[in-house]
Amino acid sequence: QVQLVESGGGSVQPGGSLRLSCAASGYTRSSWCMGWFRQAPGKEREGVAVIGRSGGTYYVDSVKGRFTITQDNAKNTLYLQMTSLKPEDTATYYCAARFGGQSYACYVGRTVDSKDFDRWGQGTLVTVSS
Repeated sequence: QVQLVESGGGSVQPGGSLRLSCAASGYTRSSWCMGWFRQAPGKEREGVAVIGRSGGTYYVDSVKGRFTITQDNAKNTLYLQMTSLKPEDTATYYCAARFGGQSYACYVGRTVDSKDFDRWGQGTLVTVSS
């Protein structure tokens, strides 16, 4: 049973930084890709960043240059380094992964469509406020 557990959320002032972590366990083969999504109050869930098994990455325009997604395979952990945080980054952040079914877009890290991911964490809250 694959489990994804996020940590690292919290409150920070605008311009500050946070690093989210996602510990993965319970799997016997690598995921096709892993990603970060977020959902703000009253809004739909949106993809933020993805990293494919190939190492390719993709970021939504609103976070380009500010967020960095990385993966430590030795620790089975996914990270999201967030800098220059803005109030509009306030949301619950979810870690997600695709383990079942081959997906080229996922493999090269070119999709942030939630339908392409089949495992989800419980989320961690990030609040950016002065």
